[in-house]
Amino acid sequence: MGQANLAIFSNLVHIGADPALIGFINRPTEAAPHTLANIQETEYYSVNHIHPGIYEKAHQTSAKYPEHISEFEAVGLTPLFRPGISAPFVEESHIQYLLKLEEVIPIKLNGTFLVVGSLQQAFIPEKIMEEDGYLSIEKANSLCSLGINGYYETKFLDKLPYAKP
Repeated sequence: MGQANLAIFSNLVHIGADPALIGFINRPTEAAPHTLANIQETEYYSVNHIHPGIYEKAHQTSAKYPEHISEFEAVGLTPLFRPGISAPFVEESHIQYLLKLEEVIPIKLNGTFLVVGSLQQAFIPEKIMEEDGYLSIEKANSLCSLGINGYYETKFLDKLPYAKP
């Protein structure tokens, strides 16, 4: 522990708004032992959107590096430490947020874990934030992914009102 860790996750999910909760699926411990252990030890971690300028480096963070190797250094991304926050951010990322670990839920069927964190802080460029708080992530060139190695650009389709009967 004590080494800045970096890993890419393609399965982030909004779990709730009040409190703001975000989850991701962590691989089985034997396949990816460092990320979950680091989060459990420190209780804080960052989520950093990827964009076309860094997606190949971000993808490479999924490799199984030894514990003493920093993925930041191995792939050429820059750790960004913000005042009062122990978890590093990815300096090259346009959208960054800090989460506090709330719960780790084992999924017995495949040995994975749903890791649930509460949103503590968000670092978002003003150009993507609309007056009502909506984030136009396509303006930050955020990418989305499918599976373990497919990456897609986002394109705004529509913004619908909150659904009511």
